[in-house]
Amino acid sequence: MKKIELLAPAGDLEKLKIAIDYGADAVYMAGELFGLRAGAKNFSLEDMQEGVAYAHARGKKVFLTMNVFAHNDDIELMKNYLNQIKEIPLDAFIASDAGVIQLIREVIPDAEIHLSTQANTTNYRTAAFWYQQGVKRIVLARELSFDEIKGLKENLPEDMELEAFVQGAMCISYSGRCLLSNFMIERDANRGMCAHPCRWKYSLVEEKRPGEYYPVEEDARGTYIFNSRDLCMIEHIPDLIESGLASLKIEGRMKSVFYVATVIGAYRKAIDAYYEKKENYCFQPEWMEELKKVSNRHFTTGFYYRKPTNEDQNYESSAYYREYVFLGIVHDYDESTGFATVEQRNKITVGDEVEIFGPNSDYFNQKIEIMLNEEGDAITEAPHAQQMLKIKVSKPVSEKFIIRKRKE
Repeated sequence: MKKIELLAPAGDLEKLKIAIDYGADAVYMAGELFGLRAGAKNFSLEDMQEGVAYAHARGKKVFLTMNVFAHNDDIELMKNYLNQIKEIPLDAFIASDAGVIQLIREVIPDAEIHLSTQANTTNYRTAAFWYQQGVKRIVLARELSFDEIKGLKENLPEDMELEAFVQGAMCISYSGRCLLSNFMIERDANRGMCAHPCRWKYSLVEEKRPGEYYPVEEDARGTYIFNSRDLCMIEHIPDLIESGLASLKIEGRMKSVFYVATVIGAYRKAIDAYYEKKENYCFQPEWMEELKKVSNRHFTTGFYYRKPTNEDQNYESSAYYREYVFLGIVHDYDESTGFATVEQRNKITVGDEVEIFGPNSDYFNQKIEIMLNEEGDAITEAPHAQQMLKIKVSKPVSEKFIIRKRKE
């Protein structure tokens, strides 16, 4: 059995490297144009070259998203952009617009094409059509059940790959094809500028009673009627692998380094455990506990087992639940002194009880007792963003280890 791919989001070069180091088999990213996450830092041409080289040196793949729905005035700009990047050895392009796919093929004839979830593929006839157009992989609509996924796989050529989202934000509209943002504040979700109005708070107003707001739900003064819980399938790794999927996709190019490291690390352990044990595979609760330590809106299994109900919505709030704070990331470790060089990301204080974890390792607990600034002076707190510190650690660490603490 070919091992299933774990596909990670890469919002910038740092996140790409973190995703690879924490166990991703492939990453997906966007350039500075034509991706659906205009708010992410995204990749300059130089960063793209460095990121691809970093991944390939470690036997991993990089996919470039160009999944906007292009308008006429995008075409020449897109053609020029493709000519700028055509020498970068990207492993695949993710697109949803037939014209964009055709344009990619014209400029880069041997490009591998993956069809974005934005194309809303929900049946094997549509998948077969795209196969005939030379598409190698379909990123399935989020609205499919396991039975439907198996039905697609059974009716497609063996070399047609299927990919599906397994973790991250869910959209109220069909596979992200949303008009709310465009309608309400003229920011087009299908061109990368979604303002996420599905997370806003709503109440009813009767036409002849302006200013009188009525609860949408009994005993609530307004409610987040469009706000879905986050997708989470880590408890169902056997079903995902046995469904015929080739790739498990994590949503989150806008998320933090801490999010990427934690989520990819947890799924890596779960997937590897399944392949090592199979019949004796047993889900470990600590994998789910790890996922709860990053920002989330509580979890749902989406459409995989049934159509979502009101139990899969979060009516009380659109806020993320954050149990832990990302304190810093390790840049270096001196084995002779036991000091780690740490780039601070949130305030660190002597006396903090923290957890430290890294690639392919479980976390350990310790109390911050000794902390030095860049001049080597002892300090009691580090409140400045991205301050470089030396922190005495109780166990060996290495570059890209992460320090976190539970919120008080």
